[in-house]
Amino acid sequence: QVQLVESGGGLVQAGGSLRLSCAASGRTFSRYNMAWFRQAPGKEREFVAAISWSGSIIDYRDSVKGRFTISRDNAKNTVYLQMSSLKPEDTAAYYCATDGKIFTSIIGRTSIGDYDYWGQGTQVTVSS
Repeated sequence: QVQLVESGGGLVQAGGSLRLSCAASGRTFSRYNMAWFRQAPGKEREFVAAISWSGSIIDYRDSVKGRFTISRDNAKNTVYLQMSSLKPEDTAAYYCATDGKIFTSIIGRTSIGDYDYWGQGTQVTVSS
């Protein structure tokens, strides 16, 4: 079965950086899109970034553009989220997700329902 395991979260001061990793197993990683979502306490889970199966198409939510970078290493079955210039409002549990169909587009796929498999999450806390 598909498994996603996130790591790399932690406590960081505003302006700092963190790199999250998500290791995938259970199927051919390079055929599927990957995404990061986040959920702050009392708020709904929201889209952060997505990367296509080939790595050639990337999408971000507006509030993280220029600060976050999503990437993938298909040889290591891992997707990354490099986060820089972190702000207190970035504080949340960050979740890795992947979809259930191969070679699909990521365009417009920013909803929770667009993804079929989820990791357990990793906490990111940004202090002011």
